[in-house]
Amino acid sequence: MAPHWVEALEDRPSLAYETGSRWLIATGVIFTVLGVAAIVEPWIAGLALAVLVGWLLVAGSMAHMISALTGGVGHAIWQTTVGLAYGAAGVWFLKHPSMALGEFTLLLAAVLIVEAAFEFYAYIWQREEDGSHWLLLNAVLTMMLAGLIWLRWPATSVWVIGTLVGLNLLATGFTRLMFGWAAYRIGRLMAAG
Repeated sequence: MAPHWVEALEDRPSLAYETGSRWLIATGVIFTVLGVAAIVEPWIAGLALAVLVGWLLVAGSMAHMISALTGGVGHAIWQTTVGLAYGAAGVWFLKHPSMALGEFTLLLAAVLIVEAAFEFYAYIWQREEDGSHWLLLNAVLTMMLAGLIWLRWPATSVWVIGTLVGLNLLATGFTRLMFGWAAYRIGRLMAAG
């Protein structure tokens, strides 16, 4: 037997849209506020991200150590080695978040360089196709961003990661707000009709 709130949602589909829209709009507002805060204070957002990654590495270390208990000797040695590496990296990130942020920034520049190379390669193979010039434009812009980050490092560590995280949060918030608003309108139309 379904809970009473599930039965209510099945009986009134418009209620499901209204309830879902409220949650989407609320999370959209939260993501938007966090995005603006990260853009306004990118250094703090970047440090928070470095600390988060540090804790995730520590958690991954524990998971590997637990996994080491479940297999043969080779499996145990491998999982313990990986667990120790994760743990060491996690502790280093937690003790030195500003240095970790600098490493993140260099890693981001390297990833963007590789992405630009792949986009350029895709353009070469698809240059006869309609719209392939967009691949070339994306490759050039991505390489320019990578160059800006790389050539201005370590100064870019202060703003790049936090700003990009902020822009992502802002885009996520805006998207959720728009989906929530659309769901709200659908629920209102269903309730009226």
